[in-house]
Amino acid sequence: MNSIKLSKKILRAAGKANAKYRMIEEGDRVLVGLSGGKDSITLVHLLKHMQRHAPFNFEFKAVTINYGMPGERYDALQEHCKTFGIPHEIYETNIFEVSQDTIRENSSFCSYFSRMRRGALYTKAQEGGFNKVALGHHLDDAAESFFMNMLYNGTLRSMAPIYKSSKGFHVIRPLIWVRERQTRAFAEENGIATIGDEACPAMAMNVKMPHARESTKKMLEEWEEKFPELFKRFKAAFSHLQPDSFMDEKFLDRK
Repeated sequence: MNSIKLSKKILRAAGKANAKYRMIEEGDRVLVGLSGGKDSITLVHLLKHMQRHAPFNFEFKAVTINYGMPGERYDALQEHCKTFGIPHEIYETNIFEVSQDTIRENSSFCSYFSRMRRGALYTKAQEGGFNKVALGHHLDDAAESFFMNMLYNGTLRSMAPIYKSSKGFHVIRPLIWVRERQTRAFAEENGIATIGDEACPAMAMNVKMPHARESTKKMLEEWEEKFPELFKRFKAAFSHLQPDSFMDEKFLDRK
């Protein structure tokens, strides 16, 4: 079996986050959403490393959602998982076909396919008896989500490291303290060919792509150039909330 190298920074960040939030524990059965992008590829190799070195036993399986889109191929991804001993399955769906009739006018195509993909992943988790679903979101995603929600939706909302879904299992984000540039470097340094946004069905449709995430990402990049400690502050702030200092009457102390 070929070797793969995870940086000490990724291992340290993920290890500390797992210790703090207890995302993966003894006896867990974890289903991992594997798109083939740099983040989810990093995640499955992280879990493979944890299986070998963590002082507890758990099992995981990677699942790739097939949208049922013409030309969709995951041969290279399947071969990669086989090479590195990562349990992997392609889950066939008709999401692309269904989207032609169900997507609302003026709706975000990216958001629609993201919801449908997540729904399929949850269905697979229920069918397989998994008690946790792992997603590849990282600290950059959490920060971008926070500002997108604030600027475009008027809410203070980000991404939790672990939460219980309405389906009964927990959703976890083991990379929540890892930076996006670290997952990119992981793929590049190990020579891993990743699947990018071109695999999303939204890219196959003649629509204007949403600019919110791209604009927010660029904004944060500019801020980080001026404030190099920016994401360290985000990490700290997201862990030290003071809801009674805002204007939501549910949290105001009137006594």
